[in-house]
Amino acid sequence: MFSWPYVFTLWNAPSCSLDNENQAAVVKPKIKEPLMKIGIFTSTFNRPTLEDVLDVIKGYEIDTVQLNLDTPDGWDMPDEVGDETCDQIRTAIEARNLEIAALSGTYNMIHPDVKIRESGLHRLGVVASASHRLGASILTMCTGSRSTVSQWRRHPDNDTESAWADLLSSMEQAVRLAESQAVTLAFEPEVNNVVDTALKARRLLDEIRSPHLKVCIDGANLFHTGELPQMKEILDQAFDLLGADIVTAHAKDLSRDGDAGHEAAGIGLLDYAHYIALLRDTGFTGALVLHSLDEDQVADSLAFLRGFGLV
Repeated sequence: MFSWPYVFTLWNAPSCSLDNENQAAVVKPKIKEPLMKIGIFTSTFNRPTLEDVLDVIKGYEIDTVQLNLDTPDGWDMPDEVGDETCDQIRTAIEARNLEIAALSGTYNMIHPDVKIRESGLHRLGVVASASHRLGASILTMCTGSRSTVSQWRRHPDNDTESAWADLLSSMEQAVRLAESQAVTLAFEPEVNNVVDTALKARRLLDEIRSPHLKVCIDGANLFHTGELPQMKEILDQAFDLLGADIVTAHAKDLSRDGDAGHEAAGIGLLDYAHYIALLRDTGFTGALVLHSLDEDQVADSLAFLRGFGLV
């Protein structure tokens, strides 16, 4: 048993028409709609081993996970991970017919301390080099904040040209790493980060110009103070600008604007019907991954998402 050391159809109804010549009923074939999958962060569940965590996830009839390799010192990524560990993780996942939607690869890309940024990039390289052995090809990322307390905390210097320059420098290094490992980085626009709007996300994509840089969308992360009344317009703009570059998506909720969402999906203010409709309109058939919820909220959030036809 692998000891886990870290806390971590819709069918169109058939229709009939009458052939004009023989009046025979012609039944059109059923067309299966593209289906999004429901995933969940492995860190939602605290169990002694990874196998225990995966068994709980399978018990909820979830087949897709975002794998967290959290470390005791608070990093989302380990400083090293060996081939044997990767093989054990992959064996445990495949034995349960699970798939990895993404690996968590977040670090503060614009932290004021360059050494902290360098450590984050090193850890990203560790996870990227292990990704294929783990059976994954997408790493989710945070663009970061000038805050020294948390990469998820808003700081006024996030809006400076120097912060953007540091982001470009960090992202260029990360993308070169991704290219060398043939993986995709998916960054998340978020109101507390340097990339706090869909417009800035589009700018970043256009300035980096790499097929290895894509987007992780989270509808609960896009609303600055006072913007909730424009929810539909802001979501529409995000998908107009970024829809073709979305490779994975997150599912949580928000109780107010001016901050990222921290609520379980289905209990807050996000217009999920519109969010999911926009995902479908882009042709997205990847994973909509639950997070920011306690274990005792999982069943209700799953029922909520399954009510939209997700599997």
